[in-house]
Amino acid sequence: MSPRVLVTNDDGVAAPGLARLAQAAVARGLDVVVAAPLEEASGTSASMTALEREGHVVVRAHPLPELPDVPVYGVGGSPGFIVLIAVHGAFGPPPTVVLSGVNRGANAGRAVLHSGTVGAAFTAAANGCRAMAVSLDVLSAADVTPGSGGAAVHPAVRVRDPERHWSTAARVALDLLPRLTAGPAESVLNVNAPDLPYERLRGVRRASLASFGQVQMTVAEAGHGFVRTSLEEPGQAVQPGTDLFWLAEEYACVTAIRAVIEVADVDLSGLSGEEWRPA
Repeated sequence: MSPRVLVTNDDGVAAPGLARLAQAAVARGLDVVVAAPLEEASGTSASMTALEREGHVVVRAHPLPELPDVPVYGVGGSPGFIVLIAVHGAFGPPPTVVLSGVNRGANAGRAVLHSGTVGAAFTAAANGCRAMAVSLDVLSAADVTPGSGGAAVHPAVRVRDPERHWSTAARVALDLLPRLTAGPAESVLNVNAPDLPYERLRGVRRASLASFGQVQMTVAEAGHGFVRTSLEEPGQAVQPGTDLFWLAEEYACVTAIRAVIEVADVDLSGLSGEEWRPA
């Protein structure tokens, strides 16, 4: 029996990368449902936000011509919220796999913390689903905006962007699906692909997270009642073996990441049992 797959994103239900990822999943024989934000939701991480009217979350059927046999929903909520309601049966049988993307712009380095695309995958993993975040490296520092954490462009630009190689990222993601389903459920695969035809990829590489993202936000000016931010390209060299390194070398790359975990290397001794009480 094919796994039930939810395809979502943070670019909005009309984004071309979403349709390409869903198409790739359908072509592999998977049982697909699509649910994505009605509006741009980049930079929302794993936030739980929703638009309610008379106590109901807004959900609209949003048929896509590329997916005539797939149920598609536009939801007034963040990607993380959409995943959460999906695993509770909001769009039919709960998914066992969540594919989030294809995002317009790489989600690389430690900046993945802020990504709505990755946040949706983290939410899925925290709720027992296998999850993958998928992104296409199409942005330069001049295209991104501080308000989204450096991940968004105006929706009108995105919709008129048909020549991007969304299918390359989608195909890499589906090629990696067996590795995802064989791994631990609490882990997420973060996949990035360069904006190239699939045949021109030099390969797929396992990558570590760069210590910075493609851009970094800074405070350009602070005054009475306002703060003005700006984005800058990092001044340091890209570290070999990282996601940004492999993208620059025309490889797709994948990083296994995990969201909320406990750590054992912080000294919290003496805080168990009856050893300590407040004064």
